[in-house]
Amino acid sequence: MLKLFRLLFIFILLQNLHANSSDLNFKLIKKGIQDDNTLLIVGGIQGDEPGGFMAASLIATHYEITKGSVWIVPNLNFNSIIQRSRGPFGDMNRKFAYISEEDPDYFDVKRIKELIKKPEVKLILNLHDGSGYFRKRYIDKNHSPYKWGQSSIIDQSSLNIPAYGNLEEIGKRICKQVNTSLIREEDIYHLHNTKTKLGDKEMEKTLTYYAINNGKAAFGNEASKELPVHERTYYHLLALEEYMNIMGIEFKRKFNLEPIALRNVIDNDIHISFYNDKIKLPLSEVRSYIGYFPVKKDGTIDFKPSSPVMTVIKNSNSTYAIHYGNRRLSILEPDYLEVSEKKENIKFKIDGKDKNIEIGSLVDVGKSFYVFPNEYRVNVIGYVNKNFRNESGLNIQKDDIIKRFSLDRKGRIYRVEFYNKIDNKFAGMVLVKFSKKFYEELASNEVGKTPPSL
Repeated sequence: MLKLFRLLFIFILLQNLHANSSDLNFKLIKKGIQDDNTLLIVGGIQGDEPGGFMAASLIATHYEITKGSVWIVPNLNFNSIIQRSRGPFGDMNRKFAYISEEDPDYFDVKRIKELIKKPEVKLILNLHDGSGYFRKRYIDKNHSPYKWGQSSIIDQSSLNIPAYGNLEEIGKRICKQVNTSLIREEDIYHLHNTKTKLGDKEMEKTLTYYAINNGKAAFGNEASKELPVHERTYYHLLALEEYMNIMGIEFKRKFNLEPIALRNVIDNDIHISFYNDKIKLPLSEVRSYIGYFPVKKDGTIDFKPSSPVMTVIKNSNSTYAIHYGNRRLSILEPDYLEVSEKKENIKFKIDGKDKNIEIGSLVDVGKSFYVFPNEYRVNVIGYVNKNFRNESGLNIQKDDIIKRFSLDRKGRIYRVEFYNKIDNKFAGMVLVKFSKKFYEELASNEVGKTPPSL
């Protein structure tokens, strides 16, 4: 009866998660020049540990590997990330000694095992967020040997392998380097040797111990769950960069490795595009609900996310949800239609200047925009004028559009959609962003005029 109940639970759970094809399978991202000295970075084995999977995803998207080889699996247990759980089918990090073929995690565990055993992989790093602050001696309930946060984890002191077998020495070096850049003294890193083969039955089931038993150097890196996500990510990246230094892997980073700059990257440098970039949706201030969103008549929604921990899930009520790590950013209410394959530039007049704008673009507007009449029917979402079904040839200002139809919570970004006149297929959209800065610059050039507030 218990087994039947568990199978029923799994069936119901899967019915509520309808991502396109394989979007919930973990992704392997290879960076650099592939060689036999590859670093394998794993994030997201437990979905309620966002510091780990955010750090892994940023290595994939915001780092250039200029020398050496790095493989990244940022979303090993994507189901658990979406659900913000340790694991909807149990803790995946306890399934490496044995896993049943009936377990929904079976194929992901099998795949990551195969990657770990690849001969070119020489060092494996599993990223976690742990409770409290690890201390070798008991201080209080949050700072003790029973906590895992802010530690470099090894299963044993050394391993008799050609490269990186000096596990304890490497772990101490990681801690020393991280500790040169602490945000606060409490965040100090310590080496935590679990001494797994001396009888730690739980740790014997983990990914790192599986790697150790297959002759690979493996480490865990734990940031504290007491910290905000961007600070956890900061400490993971400090550790990751030192592992790359140890391995002779060289890199360039697209941001300053500082907590505030990192928070800005995580929260604001995010977007998603649909249908071969016919729609590019900025997500930093996206509304929690977007109505009349173009979706193919067959229900498929082709998308390309800016982060490997971002996806689109079809809900049981036929809406679609954009997920970014543990966060659900927006619900899309579908407007089912045919999508055109054609994509081209559209002639606009932006604040009095003619511009050719590519479909899928976001364009800044100060006062007004105007779409020149063309082969498309133009629909400005939120603009209401019963005299015009086609809204090309009209000079439109921000106050002409109903604010609740904006894509962003601040009410600045609006959709200009294009449809073929003959077959009414959706051809794409341009987003117009009414910018206060642009407006003030325009107004400052008009002698004697003071710009009203936006």
